[in-house]
Amino acid sequence: MSGHSASSASSARADELDKFNRLADQWWDEEGPFGALHAVNPLRMEFIAEHAVIEDARVLDVGCGGGILSEALALAGAEVTALDLATDGLDAARHHAQAQDLAIDYRLADIIDFAAENPGKFDCITCMEMLEHVDEPARIVQALGTAVKPGGWVFLSTLNRNPKSWLLGIAAAEYLLKLVPPGTHEHKRFIKPSELTLMARRARLTPRALCGITYNPLTRHYALNPHDLDVNYLLACQKDE
Repeated sequence: MSGHSASSASSARADELDKFNRLADQWWDEEGPFGALHAVNPLRMEFIAEHAVIEDARVLDVGCGGGILSEALALAGAEVTALDLATDGLDAARHHAQAQDLAIDYRLADIIDFAAENPGKFDCITCMEMLEHVDEPARIVQALGTAVKPGGWVFLSTLNRNPKSWLLGIAAAEYLLKLVPPGTHEHKRFIKPSELTLMARRARLTPRALCGITYNPLTRHYALNPHDLDVNYLLACQKDE
């Protein structure tokens, strides 16, 4: 899976932005390189809805890419602001939202700067499949903690770092099953749940739930599994009051 974003002054990586810009015209091809994101998006929304009320909420989607999650949040009744640093992907997101008559505030902005300018503004923040693409994920999590209001929710997803996640998240997903383009991920950038929960706590975010996303190659079916965090996983956090 994939995501991106960060800051020109901090953890934005030019190679990552170039990679996602090259794929920008394929964001909404459900059989294309982002097909896995389309497939898991209902599961991400289900996990979010278990914890937070989305309807009429002010939601920030960080590392929004082509807007797959942003649109789902808007369709669920949220007032959505979405950030990314890949310009071509943002253009794709804007065009698709306009075609669906969805009012999403897409911005070419870095979350670190944006959070400093908008502290405590959002009821809910999502940052999915992005942290494994930046150099300083802890700084991103810190910024998310700044931008969410006290009592608000932050939802993160990334990949665990272990031999199984290399086998399934890279070798199988990128080369054998071709679920995502080759070169999408670097295993050394994967983040263990223990590391991510520590980043969250340091940002005054209290971890509330962890849940894995599993894939069955025989049925080509993704599922939420709170007992299997070995590869892809989600973390729900709540900002300290």
